[in-house]
Amino acid sequence: MAPDPNSASGSGTTREEASVKVPAKDPKKKDEKKDEDLSEEDLALKQQLELYVERVQDTDPGLQKVALQSMRQEIRTSTSSMTSVPKPLKFLRPHYATLKAYYDTMTDSEVKKFLADILSVLAMTMTAGQRESLKYRLLGSEGDIGSWGHEYVRNLAGEIAQEYTKRQEEEACIDDLLELVQQVVAFYMKHNAEYEAVDLLMEVEDLGLLGNDVDRTNNKRLGDHVDHTNNKRTCVYLTNVARYLPGPDDMLVLDIAYSIHLKFEEYPSALQIALFLDNMQYVEKVFIACDDLVRKKQFCYILARQGITYELRKEMVADDADRETLQEIVNNTKLSEGYLTLARDIEVMEPKSPEDVYKAHLLDGRASAGASIDSARQNLAVTFVNAFVNAGFGQDKLMTSPSEASSGGSSGNWLFKNKEHGKASAAASLGMILLWDVDSGLSQLDKYFHSNDNHVLAGAFLGVGIVNCGIKNECHPALALLADSINKGDSSVRIGAIMGLGLAYAGSKNEEIRSKLTPILEDDKASLDVIAFTAISLGLVYVGSCNEEVAQAIINALRDRSESELGEPLTRLLPLGLGLLYLRKQESVEAAAQVSKTFNEKIRKYCDMTLISCAYAGTGNVLKVQHLLDQCAQDPEKGESHQGPAVLGIAMVAMAEELGLEMAIRSLEHLLLCREQNIRRAVPLALGLLCISNPKVNVVDTLSRLSHDTDTEVAMAAVISLGLIGAGTNNARIAGMLRNLSSYYYKEATILFCVRISQGLVHLGKGLLTLAPYHSERFLLSPTALAGIITLLHACLDVKAIILGKYHYVLYFLVLAIQPRMLLTVDENLKPLSVPVRVGQAVDVVGQAGQPKTITGFQTHSTPVLLAAGDRAELATEKYIPLSPILEGFVILKENPDYREDN
Repeated sequence: MAPDPNSASGSGTTREEASVKVPAKDPKKKDEKKDEDLSEEDLALKQQLELYVERVQDTDPGLQKVALQSMRQEIRTSTSSMTSVPKPLKFLRPHYATLKAYYDTMTDSEVKKFLADILSVLAMTMTAGQRESLKYRLLGSEGDIGSWGHEYVRNLAGEIAQEYTKRQEEEACIDDLLELVQQVVAFYMKHNAEYEAVDLLMEVEDLGLLGNDVDRTNNKRLGDHVDHTNNKRTCVYLTNVARYLPGPDDMLVLDIAYSIHLKFEEYPSALQIALFLDNMQYVEKVFIACDDLVRKKQFCYILARQGITYELRKEMVADDADRETLQEIVNNTKLSEGYLTLARDIEVMEPKSPEDVYKAHLLDGRASAGASIDSARQNLAVTFVNAFVNAGFGQDKLMTSPSEASSGGSSGNWLFKNKEHGKASAAASLGMILLWDVDSGLSQLDKYFHSNDNHVLAGAFLGVGIVNCGIKNECHPALALLADSINKGDSSVRIGAIMGLGLAYAGSKNEEIRSKLTPILEDDKASLDVIAFTAISLGLVYVGSCNEEVAQAIINALRDRSESELGEPLTRLLPLGLGLLYLRKQESVEAAAQVSKTFNEKIRKYCDMTLISCAYAGTGNVLKVQHLLDQCAQDPEKGESHQGPAVLGIAMVAMAEELGLEMAIRSLEHLLLCREQNIRRAVPLALGLLCISNPKVNVVDTLSRLSHDTDTEVAMAAVISLGLIGAGTNNARIAGMLRNLSSYYYKEATILFCVRISQGLVHLGKGLLTLAPYHSERFLLSPTALAGIITLLHACLDVKAIILGKYHYVLYFLVLAIQPRMLLTVDENLKPLSVPVRVGQAVDVVGQAGQPKTITGFQTHSTPVLLAAGDRAELATEKYIPLSPILEGFVILKENPDYREDN
């Protein structure tokens, strides 16, 4: 029987010997003072532990083992308490060196491993950077590390990460570390610290341990540790952390999240990750894995919101009738119906006139007098404002009203109050008013197809594209109506038809469109404007596809341009068309970027900046932001204009997540100090892109200041950006600013035109629409929406030549980004279903313990409801279960079988 380490014999001498080994300047005084401060209980514990230290150094292995077991018991029981520093560790700390020295003299035995465990825990309290806790853990027994407490495991994880880095540099073996990593991860996953497990696995570059599909030869898979209790928290952390990782790690992390979602049948979340990765095979896997038809309907709504063209196959939905129903949802054919349901519910169906937007009666005399002048430019502004404010409602007071109605008169009368190219925008505005309602839109536009006026005809063709925008139709009405007109003699008619096809088939990768449009790029007789719009339309149709044939056609068109043509503002749309092909495709752009270096020096740098900014748009790539900032810092040579797209590129790359967005806003405000006009003119547009349909107070203030800038082009860009950041919000502050600007610039027709456009944008769809390209709680970015916005912004880099010239209809490219900012709940038969929901400001709960509230400052409404930027909704009833984790757009509700009505 082993001797009792608590026996009285020799305890006095033990204390004396132990006190000698305590490192101190004046041991006696310090000890006396410390002992006086301790309570009786603590003093007894201290003496007990000192006795254990003495017994550990005894020659009898049995006594040593009992002493170590007792010491371990003391440490373990205290570690589980919530005190800041466990007392046994505090009292044993001075003996660390003694125990360490004795350990080195011991022969290999079970007792030595026991002591290594104790030293590993004690090392936590010693100097950082030595990694002794890990050293002794690897030398110790292979017991449960969790029994020493969470703080010990956390400390060990930190040391593992440091040791891993060191061994990687030295190319040493890491197998023993990975075995320990498995234990740490298992502990974390069991104790609700999933984010710490993920962090550790990223540190040791072994995230594959989390995924179930990864074949590991020498390690046990840890996919088993992700279960139904922690899979959601794990995946939420993985998807959020992916934004801050460099490639290809970010894609690996999302792949793992996708496989976990798929395993636990979180299909909508898996589908969103598949769309983020732009991986159509993953999309197909989700459809095949799920056998619930109603859930598949919800998947189709998610696909429709992303704005992609997708053909459902027999393997995904076996029944033909069901497949047809689902394809209709993907094709967005019910979007107009849902939008008008929202409008009726909120009671805003009454058409609004531009005067209702201008509110000239609130201003002083000079401004209201200026507003009544019937000039062609002001009438054109009225056309756009009317189109924006009544977008999608199907009725207005200028273009669709009967002749005896309001002051505007009939559509024919209003159309001819516009001059020449103004008629094109006026006719096209009818498409905007009837947005998404293809049948009514085409029947109303039909009267213009037989017009003898080429501008009206061009506008009608453009209207066809606008009304079909985002809606896919198996009959292809846009192609049937426009295909023959792209080769007409008049350039304005050709542009109308080409731009119409670009809008109607954006993102569709339609081969028939390519075969019709690419010959125009090779046509020597085609005018520059026709070629520029053809390049943009091809860029939109093949957005993010990296299509080599289209890319080659645009590159050849750029090479064929003469010196004089390269100086024209419209030529800059050609590099943009090329850039759109590589939108968000990152490294895939390298080949095209190399080719661009062979272009004429007038366009070379411009093309390079445009390609980089498009390829890395929405990625948050810090190195690319630095590269673009570097370009802005250089002094340009005469005639160079590449700094404009570089500034826009900063916003395009940094818009990926909130932190990068805030930093980009600060960087852009510093760029305003530059004397270079190209940069100052682009900064307001970049700010507009960063905060589109999201009026941040600091950005509104900056743009308000710039709207009075001495450089009129800076002022115009700031005014247009005010419209963009307030788009569809009805923001009273921005509306007031724009009213005051209309008074301030009442004599300057050009800036006043920009003010009017912005007023129309702020009241877009009477406040029911948004231009934000991000959706699904800012996780997914719609490529077609972003393409439409950046096309307009590139045109705005030269406002005077394009927007204020005869190409004002580029404003209609915004239609690609227009979406209702609504939550519409429907039942399993897709009929609207009104339920109570809480709508409030979204709260970031990633990596937080427990189940914290995801929204704050909420109000309870009945659906359908409007969602502002940064808002989040959650059901306020348990009667239904939503089939999508994110309540945005169309959400199908299923009755909860476990719900019981309270009496």
